[in-house]
Amino acid sequence: MKAVVYKEPFTVAVEEVADPRIEDPNDVIIRVTTSAICGSDLHMYEGRTGATPGMVFGHENMGIVEEVGSGVASIRKGDRVVLPFNVACGFCKNCLAGKTGFCLTVNPGFAGGAYGYVAMGPYQGGQSEYLRVPFADFNCLKLPPGTEFEDDFALLADIFPTGYHATELAQVSPGETVSVFGAGPVGLMAAYSAILRGASRVFVVDRVPSRLSLAERIGAIPIDYSKGDPVAQIKEHTNGEGTDKGIDAVGYQATAPEGEEQPALVLNTLVDTVRPTGALGVVGLYVTEDPGAPSESAKQGELLFAMGKLFEKGQRMGTGQANVKAYNRQLRDLIIAGRAKPSFVVSQRIPLQRAPEAYEKFDKREEGWTKVLLKPQQES
Repeated sequence: MKAVVYKEPFTVAVEEVADPRIEDPNDVIIRVTTSAICGSDLHMYEGRTGATPGMVFGHENMGIVEEVGSGVASIRKGDRVVLPFNVACGFCKNCLAGKTGFCLTVNPGFAGGAYGYVAMGPYQGGQSEYLRVPFADFNCLKLPPGTEFEDDFALLADIFPTGYHATELAQVSPGETVSVFGAGPVGLMAAYSAILRGASRVFVVDRVPSRLSLAERIGAIPIDYSKGDPVAQIKEHTNGEGTDKGIDAVGYQATAPEGEEQPALVLNTLVDTVRPTGALGVVGLYVTEDPGAPSESAKQGELLFAMGKLFEKGQRMGTGQANVKAYNRQLRDLIIAGRAKPSFVVSQRIPLQRAPEAYEKFDKREEGWTKVLLKPQQES
């Protein structure tokens, strides 16, 4: 089959790789109908992780079940399913507690597994024509048959639940004000989720005009940090108080307006932006090792964080990747009911063979490239 294969920093190729096969009785094989490129894929693409040549990327996947293992009870050939990016067993201590992003079974020695991501287990990615799904009864979320809501449902694999998870970590409540740093797909989903939860005003901070326009389109207030201190801009809107809650959807590759990379910039800016006793939800990626970091300490995942100010202001902070299964069923039903349409972030729907071009443009944050969906069955 064809798949997106990592070659070296800033280079991926679509190549022939071995077809997946049933390896355990609880596996299924799906024919991938949509797989998305994620901002976290760019960390591997840029050589900022331990990704090795030959890896097949892709952790945001959906498709049609083609083959079913003998131990699978609830999934049938022909079912349309979307998969959490988390590979989880369903029976370990963390899975039973709903913390499926931190499964203790699927990736020995590490809490959590994922498709096509460095250090997240031996699971091949789904930017390909077919994909093996382990623990299929637990990991497959069934969808209505057909093709309706295809692009919306594809976002249930990661960015919609991750955006919602950010609002859960920050404990966003009706009527509150929220600041979201980063208007990439996850940041836009966090802003959208805050609005769904009843936030009175949501401020979205970025500098890419097309992304800020999308934020404004869903009812958020765009804040262009290249035009002035975002903390001052937000406090001007909130009578000097700051927002009740804040969300980091940027992570460790944050850059200052002048272009200098400052890994802790968004975290420290959020502490300044959020009012005393407010809460922060951090879903932007932070890593334990970053070979491209601007300092020796940052290369070890050690950042200069304003802990004293966080403590002084009595703020709370929640972190970590999303437990997708905690949210995906409910978010699916919001889509079906017409109450949510997350696909407003989708900017391109392209065939798999154009993935190298898509990675290049997405990595450069080119105007108009917000969320790319790869369609392996699409010819051109």
